[in-house]
Amino acid sequence: MTNKTISDYQKELRQIDKGRRPKDYTSMLILAIVEEVGEMARAYLAKWGRKPSNIRAQKDETYKQELGDIMLAIMKLASIKKIDLDKQIQYSLRKIKKRRKIV
Repeated sequence: MTNKTISDYQKELRQIDKGRRPKDYTSMLILAIVEEVGEMARAYLAKWGRKPSNIRAQKDETYKQELGDIMLAIMKLASIKKIDLDKQIQYSLRKIKKRRKIV
């Protein structure tokens, strides 16, 4: 197990994507996130939900693997837009705790 932060992964992704970003890359990433969420939902429902007979979905990546794809697409988008995801996650956790009065 590594102790990498989201920022560490974003740096790694920037290296992978270096010089490979088309003009409309941000729009493509937003669509990729939506697509990956759909694939994750399909895989989850094939395993645990109302569609256990969906053999094709069961042969594709698992919902756990699809979650990784979603995370990478989100990290790429945040990196391009210079969003510190570590900071945003902390913000969201504080917001949830405040709603639930767990301050």
